[in-house]
Amino acid sequence: MASPVLVGAVTVLITVIAVFIAYNANSGLPFVPTYDLKAEVPNAAKLVRGNEVRLGGFRVGVVDRITAKREGDRSIAVLDLKLDKTVEALPVDTGLAVRPRSALGLKYVELTPGVATETIEPGGTLGLASGVADTEQPEDLEDVLATFDAETREASRVGLEGFGDALAGRGASLNEAIASLNPFLRDLKPVMENLSDPDTELAGFFEGLGRAAGEAAPVAREQAQLFTEMADTFDAFSRNPSALQQTIDEGPETQIVAIRSFRVQRPFLADFADLSRRLRPAAQELPRSLPPLNSALEAGTDVLPRVPDLTEDLSDLFGGLEDLGDNPNTLLAIRDLKTAVDVGRPGIKFIAPYQTVCNYAVYFLNPLGTHLSQPGGGGTLERVLLKAADREQLNGLGSRNSARPVDTATPAQPGPNPPAALHTQYGGPAIDENGDADCAAGQTGYPTGRLSKNNRYGPNEPGGMNVVLDPGGPGPRHGGTFKARELGIDNIEDVP
Repeated sequence: MASPVLVGAVTVLITVIAVFIAYNANSGLPFVPTYDLKAEVPNAAKLVRGNEVRLGGFRVGVVDRITAKREGDRSIAVLDLKLDKTVEALPVDTGLAVRPRSALGLKYVELTPGVATETIEPGGTLGLASGVADTEQPEDLEDVLATFDAETREASRVGLEGFGDALAGRGASLNEAIASLNPFLRDLKPVMENLSDPDTELAGFFEGLGRAAGEAAPVAREQAQLFTEMADTFDAFSRNPSALQQTIDEGPETQIVAIRSFRVQRPFLADFADLSRRLRPAAQELPRSLPPLNSALEAGTDVLPRVPDLTEDLSDLFGGLEDLGDNPNTLLAIRDLKTAVDVGRPGIKFIAPYQTVCNYAVYFLNPLGTHLSQPGGGGTLERVLLKAADREQLNGLGSRNSARPVDTATPAQPGPNPPAALHTQYGGPAIDENGDADCAAGQTGYPTGRLSKNNRYGPNEPGGMNVVLDPGGPGPRHGGTFKARELGIDNIEDVP
């Protein structure tokens, strides 16, 4: 004790030993006997060396070491547990659970003694393969949060941070809110008593509210649009609070009257609901039909002022028709008109294709004007000079007796006059048997070549071609005239 060096050395030694013991306290104090066991778990469950082992909520040891072990086709973890002697001789059916100690990921091992009479000797194992150890591994908080995607986790973080910032420094405000709850709850009590009274029929209110919500569900979008467009209305309410207050004051009496009235109106409302359901197809049609209806109403605005005059004229017209019907001569006139129609129908039926399909009236009148255009004394003459046929031509047009059809355009023919030449061809019907246009007389050009339908007669020995006038015209069907083609009339059925 008299040597300061020796006292200082002893002090330093004691301090080092105390620090060493304190540093290794989590792994067990030295020179203290322990109850050592091994425990097999499916995985270490984020355990680390030095984690506590608890029994009944009290610390009874630490995890001394964690190793891996291959068992069959899987790997498991083996925990070396260093327990206090006070818990020695645990039953073989002791349960083991790895539980979180904090939200930051710290774990501990919890032991739950079983009821078996057989115990585990020091150095023994709580086996996993034999089913001795009942190992529980609860989900960690980070594993639960990992089930959300990155966007959700980020939103949760921002929300938590926002709530934290909102509550930070709000202690006085929270105290004021709690203090205000006392009068609020005092005033809330009679309201709750009134609502809980059977005469209030609160259950019926919620039942009716549910039915109303069911009716409003199909038109939820329209209701949302309605409330959106009611912003102007509510803005008007806010500009006149006194009027709104008066309306609220009159509300209870109005509701009482409405309750009594609705009971009477139920049959009408049921019929109206049925009518509304039937009108749904018409309402769905309105968006498409309203534009034409609006156009018709817009046009009718100018027409309606003239309707009274039209009505008066129609009244005079119907009066005249009535007088006409009373006149006995009317029936005679109608009979004569029917006779005229019956007599004229065959002619009209025959002429109609020539005019409606081939427009032959125009084709006749137009050449007629040029036909009568030869100047003469006091007027015009026909532009046609009568030419007699060659009487000396064999089988000519002037011959009374012919052994063959007329020969035309014969270049070498005995006689002083040239051979006859045919400058026209009579047209056939305006339509064929199928009603297709065959306007031969309306076409241009002259028939050339052999017009006979058979080859019985050949050309004369001096040459030339024999002709037989054919009502059908040469070649296939001629089709319509220029105007008929322009109008798309190729058949009698195409006539408008």
